[in-house]
Amino acid sequence: MKPLRVGIDARLVDGLSGGVQQVVIGLANALSKLEDGDEEYLFLVHPDASDWIRPYLRRPCSILNGPESSGPKRWKTALKSMSPKAWTAIGDAAALLLPWTIDPPDSTGHVEAAGIDVMHFTVQSAFRTALPNIYQPHDLQHVHLPHLFTRRARRWRERNYRTFCDQATLVSVMSEWGRQDMIQRYGLSPEKICIVPWAPLLDTYPPCGLSDLTTLRRTLELPDAFIFYPAQTWKHKNHLGLIEALRILRDQDRLVIPLVSSGHRNDHTRDIERVLKRTSMEDQVRLIGFVAPQQLVGLYKLARAMVFPSFFEGWGLPILEAFQAGTPVACSDVTCLPQMAGDAALIFDPSRPEMIAEAVKSLWTDGDLRNRLIERGRIRAAAFSWDRSARLFRAHYRRIAGRPLSERDRDLLAAPATV
Repeated sequence: MKPLRVGIDARLVDGLSGGVQQVVIGLANALSKLEDGDEEYLFLVHPDASDWIRPYLRRPCSILNGPESSGPKRWKTALKSMSPKAWTAIGDAAALLLPWTIDPPDSTGHVEAAGIDVMHFTVQSAFRTALPNIYQPHDLQHVHLPHLFTRRARRWRERNYRTFCDQATLVSVMSEWGRQDMIQRYGLSPEKICIVPWAPLLDTYPPCGLSDLTTLRRTLELPDAFIFYPAQTWKHKNHLGLIEALRILRDQDRLVIPLVSSGHRNDHTRDIERVLKRTSMEDQVRLIGFVAPQQLVGLYKLARAMVFPSFFEGWGLPILEAFQAGTPVACSDVTCLPQMAGDAALIFDPSRPEMIAEAVKSLWTDGDLRNRLIERGRIRAAAFSWDRSARLFRAHYRRIAGRPLSERDRDLLAAPATV
């Protein structure tokens, strides 16, 4: 029997896909280390847009360049260099620069010609194909928070998500909360949904030693102590709620706590900057944009705490990253986040800045609390690994392709969800 050939969708532009890009890196790195199977994994990329994934690929993983029409260089360059002001001016018309329309695209035949047996769509923008496939919609945020999306974006999500969920052999989510949401909102049968949790991957990135930390602090002009929030400036990430919490602490408690926030800057960045100017907090809050993997590792190490005030998440990867890095955490009480965090983080209502402020103050001033949360966080992070996630995905690849399952495959498929 010929090796099972799995296509993995990695059609991403470096720096624009947030946690999804990190997830694909984690999966690639873990699949590359599996030596007890005969599978081949082909990572489908846009031409000239694979530098971000190549360092993590070793046999049995390799690159499959997609057709040039799937990722013209002009839109990749335009998207990556576009300013927040340009995003705001373009509005819905920004969709015209993207490689999709409202209608779900058909396969170009490229992956079929490459001999792919199973397709894994790791991103929401899949394509129609007759191949057995796994689809990851990540979350249904547009259903829960429709006001945060343009009409065109909602139409695109609904049309594409439902098409690809219907087409999929399996729909993959990260938690039991996500599974129940897909059942209730999209009417999917429970048997069609698999739960594969993501894991932190800071130890996959280049290490950040003492000299690197010194360089990082100097290069980014970081304060001596700060809280950290790694998130693109989407509205649902609730940067404004965190900033209001810091204002409360400054004005009511005379406690000035610096905030450093990394992540791609989009159209909402201008709103955040206006608030910072109005509240005279430009020097207290730093929006440093997208950072390289090694810099991300260093920021977790240098931060006194990581605060995650998001209104909605399909999976809060920064929480596990902070646990792995030994950084104490406070996070929202929404979606799957409380189950992810367990007893290893302070939990707050993200709609109440005064509760965010209370959690931030506790982390900032209570060293014993930080130490307890760091210890609990390390234990919690150990429950998640990319090796297990990759092996679980591999078991699903084998199952939907009709290939024999090992005893370990069957154990993984039968095991209860971690979250």
